[in-house]
Amino acid sequence: MAVEYRITLDDEHAFNYKIELERDQLSAVQQHAPHEWTRLEHQQCVNCPLRSSEHSHCPAAVDLQAVVEDFSGLPAFKKAWVHVRTSEREYSKLVNLEEGLRSLLGVIMATSACPILAQLKPMAHNHLPFASSNEFALRTISMYLMRALFNARDGQEPDWELTGLTDDFKALQLVNQALWHRIHAACAGDTNLKAFLSFFSMSSSMTYSLETQLQKIRPMVMN
Repeated sequence: MAVEYRITLDDEHAFNYKIELERDQLSAVQQHAPHEWTRLEHQQCVNCPLRSSEHSHCPAAVDLQAVVEDFSGLPAFKKAWVHVRTSEREYSKLVNLEEGLRSLLGVIMATSACPILAQLKPMAHNHLPFASSNEFALRTISMYLMRALFNARDGQEPDWELTGLTDDFKALQLVNQALWHRIHAACAGDTNLKAFLSFFSMSSSMTYSLETQLQKIRPMVMN
């Protein structure tokens, strides 16, 4: 099962990515030696459970390397056609490069071998390109509550108050911050930085304003 992205800016800039949802690394990255900024100990997440004696490189950074290199130096405001194909459907949209790249970064990170980002993998299996902040919140909270329901059915204590969701996103926020510093050191242009900052801002909103997010999506489910 894979998600395919084609990002076309002009005749000279067209990029294709096929992200296998069950993988160790992106196949395209395996053909190139990982850069120094992908080493595990370079800007390592403070909550990273991996050890450099067993993992020389950050799995998420290695997966992101090819995309960072492809778009380094390209302006974030440039328009691009982004075509996305999943096993169920296809999407096409003319967007700022920043928005298309943010969507691509999200599915790559959620399916990386990073043990903290792994909690986002169910979202990747139901990938929604170009999701708005409200859609992101609705999908994230719905997925968490479904897990709570199944936990309750299995005799475990369900977390209906979403306390664990806030904790999960606090951990993700630390990962996002560390990856931001890695990419900042590697980028010549602003596209990767703005796209990642946009992705980071959307996920961090679940940490510091979960109640606000709930109030925003309440009309979407209570009408």
